[in-house]
This record gives sequence, structure tokens and C-alpha cells, in this order.
Amino acid sequence: MKSGLSFLVAAKRCEIAELQQLALTSALVNVTGRLVHGLQRERGLSNLHLGSQGARFADMRARQIEECRQIEAELRACFDTLDTGSASRIGHGARLFSRIAYVLHGLDALEALRERVASLAWTPRQATEAYVRLIAGLLAVVFEAADSASDPEVSRLLVALFNFMQGKEFTGQERAAGSALFASGRADAAEQQRLLHLIESQERCLQVFVEFANPKAVDLWTASQASATLAELERLRRVLCTAAQGAPLNVQLSQAWFDCCSQRIDRMKAVEDRLALDLLRACEDKIAAARADMEAYQALSATSARETDALSFFKLVPASSAPTGSPGFGTPVQAYGLQLERSILELVQEQAHRLQTMSEELDTVRASLNERKLIERAKGLLMAHRQLSEEEAHKTMRQMAMNQNRRLVEVAEAVLAMADVLPERPR
Repeated sequence: MKSGLSFLVAAKRCEIAELQQLALTSALVNVTGRLVHGLQRERGLSNLHLGSQGARFADMRARQIEECRQIEAELRACFDTLDTGSASRIGHGARLFSRIAYVLHGLDALEALRERVASLAWTPRQATEAYVRLIAGLLAVVFEAADSASDPEVSRLLVALFNFMQGKEFTGQERAAGSALFASGRADAAEQQRLLHLIESQERCLQVFVEFANPKAVDLWTASQASATLAELERLRRVLCTAAQGAPLNVQLSQAWFDCCSQRIDRMKAVEDRLALDLLRACEDKIAAARADMEAYQALSATSARETDALSFFKLVPASSAPTGSPGFGTPVQAYGLQLERSILELVQEQAHRLQTMSEELDTVRASLNERKLIERAKGLLMAHRQLSEEEAHKTMRQMAMNQNRRLVEVAEAVLAMADVLPERPR
């Protein structure tokens, strides 16, 4: 007959398996981030190439494409390591695998996109939207990884990383949009509004990053912001955003704009790399700690449990109702220095309390992701039923929040609550 100790060991094996899956997912996130960074640069160079009517930047673009192809091969190899045959053991496996399937479809179409750019068959806006769609798909893979994490510390790191990557993507879109404007030589009011929206979106994502990242990562981000680069960026932003509709822009500033934005994005990539490394290390440390715990459990025998009080089970407060400091919970959660004389019952109670605490922490972390889901769904609803762009839908919701003195997520919930009474979309 299996003892309680047997099931404690089995629980640890499950925990280790989940952590190992998180480590694989973290490696996937790392490679995804590198490809996103490469595609962001390729997008900017493509816009410069298109904006100059093919006269400039062809060689730089070709070198960047080759670099992206190499990283894409790594990502596809990383996808191959995922165990699609044991999907039931992967948190949110259906959504994660669906995102990956979508991304692979986009990657398969990438060469055709590059041909459209090379032949000048598409406008800068068309090319930008195509790259944005592919990068959004890649970031959705990171989002699902963050949403499926079963460890609160790892989940916080993933949420911080995802929001930083999303903020970096908005920065990359700003680079691409500004590059096309400068290269075209003419100011455009619609593109100017788009730039302002992208700048605001960057700040919003970076605020969430600061909320969830560890202090060292935040300090690294703060220190990476060179004042000279930021000053030049603000100067060029003013040139782009304050010019009158149709006013001439200095084409020669396209290279200066691209280089300035690239310096900022490259510094962001250094912070992103640090976040990804912290994520991998956290997974490795937790796997090592869980294995040590399991070895300690296995060292115990059923006879090592104290038998001085046969009714101890009924005297301990259940984990689901015990407040911190109750009998059986005096040992801090992280202090797992197991000793042979400790009763198995105490270990069971301590494990139950630890899992409950982790669940509560996960609920707090995932609240940020759930808010993002609600806001994105509400924006999509407004875009569909009022024929608004993404920027216009967000601006509308933000204005509603200000007018009603409510949080943006509360406005999103109200918009979604009205979904059933909205008129059907025009066909």
C-alpha cells in the first residue's frame, strides 16, 4: 500500500516536471526575443528602402535578412523540442500550440513579404503592418508562456519580460514609422498621430515592466538610458510630430533617426537579454531546490515519522483555513531543511500551505495579464463595430476612462458588457 510519503514524492516529481517545462518555455522565449529584435530592425530598414524608392539601404537590409534567417532556424528547432504528444501536461497547451501554429504560418510567408519589399510592390505602411502582424504573433507566444507559468516568481519574471518586449516592439514600430516619414520627405498628419500613440504605448508597457521586474533589472534599464540619445530622440520626434501636413522633411535625417532609435532599441535588447537570463536562472535554481527536496523526502521512511501522538492529524489546522503562524506553519516556506525526525504529516501540511501561497501570488500576477486581455478584446470590439483603427479605439477608451474617472480596465469591462446589444457588423 502506498504511503503518504509516496504521494509527497510524486508531488515533487510533478513540480519538477512543471519547472522543467517552464525552463524549456523560457528558452523558447529567449530565442523568440532574439528573432523579434532582428525582425524589428529588418522592418525599419525595409521602410527606409521603400521610402527612398529603392535607392538606398538595400545592402544593409540584405545583411539583416540573413541574420534573421539564422535566428528563425534556431526558433524552429526550439519548437521541435516541445513535446506535442503530452499536451495535457503543459499549462494552457492548446493556446500555446495554437499561437505557435499561427507563427509558423507567418514565418512560412516571410520570404514572400521580403520579395514584395524588394520589388517595391508594397508601401511602407503595408510592409509595416505585415511585420507588425508577424511580430505580434511571436509576442503572443511569450504572452501565453507568461499566462501558463505555474510558479509565481517565474510568472512575475515572464510578465515583466513580456511587457518590456511589447514596449520595445512599440519602440521598433516608432522607428519604422519615423523612418518612412523622413525617407518620404513629407509630413503626414495620420502618421504623426500614429507616432504619438506609439510613444504613449511604450510608456504604458514600461510602467508594467517596472511594477513586476526585480529592482536590479529596473536599475539596469534606468542606467541604460543615455541622456544624449534621449535628447536627440526627443529633438527628432519634435521635427516629425510638429511639422504641418505636407510640409517638407529633411530626407537626410532618415539615417540619423534610424541610428538614434536603433541605439535605444539595442540598449533595450541588452536589458531584455538580462531579463531572459534571470528567467532561465530562476528556473534552474527552482529545479535544483525541488530535486533536493525530493531526495530528502526519499531519504525518509514511513517508520521515521513520530508516533507519539496518533491524533496529531486532527489537531493541526487544515491548510485551506490556517492563517500564517498557525500550528504546523511556523517554518518559513522557503526553509526546507528537512530532517529525518520530522513527521510526514508536518511535511504534508507545509507543502499544502506552500501551494496555497503560490496560488494566491499567481492570482495577483495574472491580474495584469487578464486586464490586458480585457482591454485588447474591448479595443477589438470597438474596431469592428465602429470601424476604428487600433489607435482610435484605444484613444476612445482612454477618453472614456478620463471622463468617467475610471480605470481603463473598468471601461473595457463596460464595453464588453455591451457586446450583446451592439448592432451586427456590416457585411
